[in-house]
Amino acid sequence: MSHRRHLMMLALVAYAGACRPGAHARDEILWDTWGVPHVYGTTDEAVFRGQGWAQMASHGDLILHLYGEARGRAAEYWGEDYLDSDRWVRTMDIPRRGEAWVAAQTPAFQRNLEAFARGMNDYAAAHPDAIADEVKPVLPVTAADVMAHGNRVIHFTFVTNEGVVRQARQALAGGRVALGPTQLERAAEVGSNGWAVAPRRSASGNAMLVANPHLPWGDLFLFWESQLVGPSIDVYGATLVGVPGVAIGFNDHLGWTHTVNTYDGADLFVVSRQGDGYRFGDEVRPFETREEVLRVREADGTTREERMTVRSTAHGPVVAEDGAHAVALRVAGLDRARAVEEWWDMGRAKSLAEFEGALAELQNPMFNVLYAGRDGHILYLFNGLVPRRSSGDVATWRGVVDGSDPTTLWTGYLAYDELPRLEDPADGWLQNANDPPWTSTIPQALDPAAYPAYLAPRGMAFRPQRSALMLLADSSITYDELATYKHSTRMAAADRLLDDLIPVARASGDTDAARAADVLDAWDRTADAASRGGVLFLAWLERFRDEGGGWATPWSADDPVGTPDGLADPDAAVRLLADAARTVEKRYGALDVPWGDVHHARVGEHEVAASGAAGDPGGVFRVAGYREDADGRKWVVGGDSYYALLEFTPDGPRGRVLLAYGNASQPGSPHVGDQLELYGGKRMRTPWRTRADIEAHLESRTDLSSMEDGR
Repeated sequence: MSHRRHLMMLALVAYAGACRPGAHARDEILWDTWGVPHVYGTTDEAVFRGQGWAQMASHGDLILHLYGEARGRAAEYWGEDYLDSDRWVRTMDIPRRGEAWVAAQTPAFQRNLEAFARGMNDYAAAHPDAIADEVKPVLPVTAADVMAHGNRVIHFTFVTNEGVVRQARQALAGGRVALGPTQLERAAEVGSNGWAVAPRRSASGNAMLVANPHLPWGDLFLFWESQLVGPSIDVYGATLVGVPGVAIGFNDHLGWTHTVNTYDGADLFVVSRQGDGYRFGDEVRPFETREEVLRVREADGTTREERMTVRSTAHGPVVAEDGAHAVALRVAGLDRARAVEEWWDMGRAKSLAEFEGALAELQNPMFNVLYAGRDGHILYLFNGLVPRRSSGDVATWRGVVDGSDPTTLWTGYLAYDELPRLEDPADGWLQNANDPPWTSTIPQALDPAAYPAYLAPRGMAFRPQRSALMLLADSSITYDELATYKHSTRMAAADRLLDDLIPVARASGDTDAARAADVLDAWDRTADAASRGGVLFLAWLERFRDEGGGWATPWSADDPVGTPDGLADPDAAVRLLADAARTVEKRYGALDVPWGDVHHARVGEHEVAASGAAGDPGGVFRVAGYREDADGRKWVVGGDSYYALLEFTPDGPRGRVLLAYGNASQPGSPHVGDQLELYGGKRMRTPWRTRADIEAHLESRTDLSSMEDGR
């Protein structure tokens, strides 16, 4: 055990004995009127069991489906459509790793994980009619399922994903390195906003935090909200379905959030095949091999078997090969099994020192951390297991690396004190909107030259610029202003472009362009539901991005929130504006169609007009991603999901939260989509944390003390 962790554990033990924040008489769940479970446990194990029970009550069918996929047996349960998923899961050895990760826990935390799985099984046994028949074959679940699911989500969805298989195959087919998405592009796909405001920037003199993850509204990306109260913990927040604990949350002393960072923790290595082996330096090494048996459920209910041989090099499993070459995938953090315990310890911390004691274990392979606390401190950390590479920059590691050169094989990671970190910056604020660490505060306080060139790229898209500009503009932020900024749909790109576009469009002699310019001139530059002009501007902006001739002044690190700027090719910009105008008018009947006539959100039986847009290219802080129907209507499929605004007052945290799509997906639950009207109205709700407040808003109670093994 590290010295830092030892000190933290001693402090937590003393705190638990002295304060016992969750001391109470029985194991129970109090369900409030928003479907949020407040889990009370007389022991840590009881808290985990209660949370497992509650998760199954809220999302049982989905969780069992996800656990079946993490076993690599989804095709066996549900048919051929899941065969590619099973191949990926088995190639990455996720099921066996789940078992190994359980064995790698401390005995006490292993019992916690087993209790979490037991709680799920107990709920299913007590409520068999609440679980769909098609997912019941996955029961009973085990702690290994819990760990395998976490490994699939974090390492093989966020750190990397099945898209690398396509990239590797393209590299072999083309005979050249095929570039995958940049770190900026990858972060933007599953991104977030986070703010930490210091007392010197806060009107009240209290530190404040904005937690605002943006993820798809379904599948393994769904957040689930709960409060966990036990002998040494009282934490409120959210985790991804199927994962124990609280991953984004707060307690009486502090809060934290995560954003997807511009992190590269997975690399492809190509080696030359030679006989039955592969070239590695001056030697030929044999491939390591193992056999996997996949079972596939046929339409008639019978099952067929499919065998696959998984080859591995010194780098990792082979994901593509031909007669001459093999491409292997290396993923960081597969030897770190205690991410759930790290989150648990973060939730128990009562100071920045204790919080960093948990973080310093580096069990979670990625995600930025933003922290604010009652002690007045704020923190940004480019958290992650950054491979210690021998050379190269970000671009070097984007494609397929020469794996025959032993010097390219990384085996270790940068230490905690080698990661970009900022505590209490002079300007009093920290932000991240999936930009690299260098722009976490402005003026920049982190020098990229002080870190390895491969650690993170340089650049700042419009959403993080909008994030920083709002903070820069307000030297005394009130709590209510925090809510206004959180819900801002102003398009930063419009502020940078319309002063150039409107006059040249009016002077062009093109009638369509001139009419469009009039609409854009009257537009309030937002993506609010009632706003007129945003649909037209975004239609033009997407064309400008793809074929508009670029910017007159490109982005510069010397002016990160003032560039890029200007039109490099005004004639092309006008031509594209006229084209966008004709398209919008034909599809929607008016150039100034209200944003909310086009953009909607629907969850369960609830539907609202939506405010918000994709973070870029427009630069909107309130993110909403859409799927377009054939008739041109667009439906939210991701973006703002769970979010929280927190102020850490001397009397305790003040908060507003929202889980846009509701805290349940289980059919028949009244909480499927019940928060959507708040989402549509840019409103939030109070998180009830005290026993008195919870009792005053009680929907139901589950007494777990009398329920053992499903009875």
